[in-house]
Amino acid sequence: MTNQTRRVARALLSVSDKAGLIEFARSLAARGVELVSTGGTAKALAAAGLKVKDVADLTGFPEMMDGRVKTLHPKVHGGLLAIRDNAEHAQAMKTHGIAPIDLLVVNLYPFEATVEKGADFGDCIENIDIGGPAMIRAAAKNHEHVAVVVEGQDYQSVLDELAANDGATTLALRRRLAAKAYARTAAYDAAISNWFANELKIEAPDYRALGGRLIQPLRYGENPHQTAAFYALAEKRAGIATARQLQGKELSYNNINDTDAAYECVAEFDPKRTAACVIVKHANPCGVAEGPDLVTAYRKALACDSTSAYGGIIALNRTLDAETARAAIGIFTEVIIAPAATDEAIAIIAGRKNLRLLLAGGLPDPRAPGLTAKTVAGGLLVQGRDHAVVDDMPLKTVTKRAPTEAELRDLKFAFRVTKHVKSNTIVYAKDLATVGIGAGQMSRVDSARIAARKAQDAAKELKLAEPLTKGSVVASDAFFPFADGMLACIEAGATAVIQPGGSIRDEEVIKAADDHGIAMVFTGVRHFRH
Repeated sequence: MTNQTRRVARALLSVSDKAGLIEFARSLAARGVELVSTGGTAKALAAAGLKVKDVADLTGFPEMMDGRVKTLHPKVHGGLLAIRDNAEHAQAMKTHGIAPIDLLVVNLYPFEATVEKGADFGDCIENIDIGGPAMIRAAAKNHEHVAVVVEGQDYQSVLDELAANDGATTLALRRRLAAKAYARTAAYDAAISNWFANELKIEAPDYRALGGRLIQPLRYGENPHQTAAFYALAEKRAGIATARQLQGKELSYNNINDTDAAYECVAEFDPKRTAACVIVKHANPCGVAEGPDLVTAYRKALACDSTSAYGGIIALNRTLDAETARAAIGIFTEVIIAPAATDEAIAIIAGRKNLRLLLAGGLPDPRAPGLTAKTVAGGLLVQGRDHAVVDDMPLKTVTKRAPTEAELRDLKFAFRVTKHVKSNTIVYAKDLATVGIGAGQMSRVDSARIAARKAQDAAKELKLAEPLTKGSVVASDAFFPFADGMLACIEAGATAVIQPGGSIRDEEVIKAADDHGIAMVFTGVRHFRH
């Protein structure tokens, strides 16, 4: 059954994206395939000198209502849906003068692109395709007899089959194309439904659909026994999904996950204000710093935890320059991602052929709303992106001593970083650089102690008299439920604290801070990350 072939005698072509259309249609015509088409597609084919029948001549009805109605007709859908070897269907086709359509070629109105360019509500509505999805679904349902093509990259596969099978397609190809067709209409409808929910400010629609376009199949997932693939969503957010890979090995699942974490973090630092570097390992920052230039920021970030940085991801918020490139290749790194790179920097990185260099073309907006999703057993957890930025938070000093100007600057820096570290999170910072990061611990006290121990290890490596947590500030992603976590930070040398506040024991924590002469500010915003 899988080798059953169907000859293509008639094709209906109706496409928005006309790339490759003329060559494909010319090849079909050379095989004697009758071409039927609509509107602009018919005009393009005719202009290329191809004989084409307008769908209005097929249906006997003109295109009407500004093109909204042209293919929604029994002579189109009957030709797509008729089961060729069903006597009743064959008789209905004969009675009503319905000719079979053996190949459907449709790509849809560019709804996603229309939304992306910021079109108004009316324009977006007009770019919702109706006839296209209806025909695609009809042809895909009847794939036993009809082949359906929804994007130009499949033109050659169809032509190869026609050449190999004397003008016919195999059932195997038609099934593969049908599966792709349904996935395409599902992704299209997902984009529309999510746009509607956003426009109408519906936070929890009764149905939620997510759909993406394959960017690349991956060798495996987090572990070799897990399958994986990478998809692009309709939302165009600068980052790993938009990045251009200039060199290096194919990205792995873990590379993509870690690079996304690094680039989202570095985007918190406005490149007009400062250069910044983030180094990530296993989706957690192990070093973050600002600087007057990228190479200074990179060296400060590396100094936080050079051991963990080995085999990590480097994310930069400005154009990668030659000096930073030379510094970055000093240790083994999996990926470098930046908005852009100079030619000299690209040439330097090229000396490490396995090092992946990604250029994203821009930075994601940390304030932009959006959705994140996570699967759970039998369900999908969807939430708004954490787009809270510390610069927008009304910081409240809750201790007797207010932070100094330098402390406040470092506190904001540290809280920027906590947003991107797995909870429970403690971040020590000094001179706009992390000096100790405690991530992902079940106890906030343990995170504080681990971060302090990391700082001690860094001090030994840098041959410092004392760890850089002495005289640092500290940030916590969530409130201190007891004073013990904050006291561990004070013991490590922190002089000022930033945290959300909101614990029933806030007064106890504030008193402990006052007892030690510590300044503390509340943000009122929590940054849990799981």
